[in-house]
Amino acid sequence: MTSRGDHPSPAGDARRAQTFARGGALNLAGALVQQAALFVVLSLLATSLGAADLGRYSLLYGMLALLSLLGLAGFRAGMTRFVAIYLADDDPARLRGTVRLGMGVTVLGSSALAVGLALAAPAVAAFYRDATLVDGVRIVALTLPATTITDAALSATQGWRSQVEYTLIGRFLDPLTVLGLTGLVVGLGLGLTAALWAVAAGAWLAAVLSVAALIRRLRWIPKVRPIIEARAIFSFSLVSWGSTLAATGLIWSGTLILGRLSDPQSVGVFTVGARLVSLAVFVMAPITNAFTPHMAHLAHLGHRDEAARAYGTATRWILAASLPAFVLLVTFAGPVLLLFGEDFVAGAMVTVVLAFGQFVAAVAGPCGVVLNMSGRVVLSMVDNVGVLILNVVLTLLLVPPFGITGAALAWSISLVVVNVTKVLQVYRVLGTVALGARIVPLILASLPAAALGLLVRSVVEEPVTALLVGVPLLLTVQSALLVRFGIAPEDRAALRAIVARVTRLRPSKTLMT
Repeated sequence: MTSRGDHPSPAGDARRAQTFARGGALNLAGALVQQAALFVVLSLLATSLGAADLGRYSLLYGMLALLSLLGLAGFRAGMTRFVAIYLADDDPARLRGTVRLGMGVTVLGSSALAVGLALAAPAVAAFYRDATLVDGVRIVALTLPATTITDAALSATQGWRSQVEYTLIGRFLDPLTVLGLTGLVVGLGLGLTAALWAVAAGAWLAAVLSVAALIRRLRWIPKVRPIIEARAIFSFSLVSWGSTLAATGLIWSGTLILGRLSDPQSVGVFTVGARLVSLAVFVMAPITNAFTPHMAHLAHLGHRDEAARAYGTATRWILAASLPAFVLLVTFAGPVLLLFGEDFVAGAMVTVVLAFGQFVAAVAGPCGVVLNMSGRVVLSMVDNVGVLILNVVLTLLLVPPFGITGAALAWSISLVVVNVTKVLQVYRVLGTVALGARIVPLILASLPAAALGLLVRSVVEEPVTALLVGVPLLLTVQSALLVRFGIAPEDRAALRAIVARVTRLRPSKTLMT
């Protein structure tokens, strides 16, 4: 990636941050709603179904997540990258060809997988030594095409460097629909199967709306004969496919292996700890999604310095927004888990261990995106496949002696290895660092809040009282310190842009183009 005349300046940094924030703000709000909805769903299922059925639900959800990516055949990143490139090149024929190829492969691939999974449902249940999973596996098969179609269509809309459709459908409508239907299921006293049907209904509604949103975008593209650059698209997408499959496998491998080596209740406890940690870093996905099309655009144009500064901005925002939750989980893991029931307190150490691994991932920032959008997808795939193998081996070795804590250790070690590796590769291969990330001041600003949290835990023995007293104090102190030491001038400019947009109550033109 060679530079073509970048001239960084404070004014340029502010403009870039404002532009980045317009897409990121909506995506961040959507991620907050999505994670809150998922958290409430998890809480409802934990309290109504118990740890064992929650473990079964998580096991089936993990299957859906992995098989959905398998059905996408790499077109999640491929659609975003090539749509963004052909828009920048003003090439409507190749843009239309990309969309036609991506949606066609997605529909055919996911449908074939769905049929195979439905037929294999009894064998899958036998593998996990749980006959009650048969109906759930078949519901996952029915849901599978919907989730892959949604991902492909919304990924294509992101190529316009807009987060509107992705956020409104993927992060607002889908999770809120699932939440509403799950609440109805719990209210009626129905069980696990009904909760899975809620996921299926939300997925198909999202699929219909996602395809409609993509068609609406294409109406503004000149109607020319599509040109399908199959070789270029498949070369990128298939490698990206392997990389993304491995990355998602890293997320769900612990759950799937626990389901085989342990019991459903252990899976349920592990799931709650993992979900809490995922909630702590919920900002990572929306900020990364907003960063991805910008990185594809800058890498394509060869704007190396600007790309490095955008990488730094994304990293700083991810870390600053995640640190309060990390401190909260490390200091109050036990009391927080008690809110789900006494059975889940056993996951306190799991939560702390997983939080450390995700903290390292937050410090690394969207390093994988930098590699992918710069064309180093093979390198990224090798990283992800290698660390998935490491995680599987570690999980198999550590779960028998240490149970769910062993699964957490395996996952955290794997996260540290892959993120450190990618940061070094971004520097050594691309010569790029996260310029202006200000990582050290952010971390130092969190230490007093962590000390305060530990002090409250040592003084206040009753868990609920400790939460009521400690959490407001911790968050207040940490937020004040982050504002004082962690916010860069361009961040203030971005915040002003967001506030101005909200107060004017009108959509940004950038989001509509």
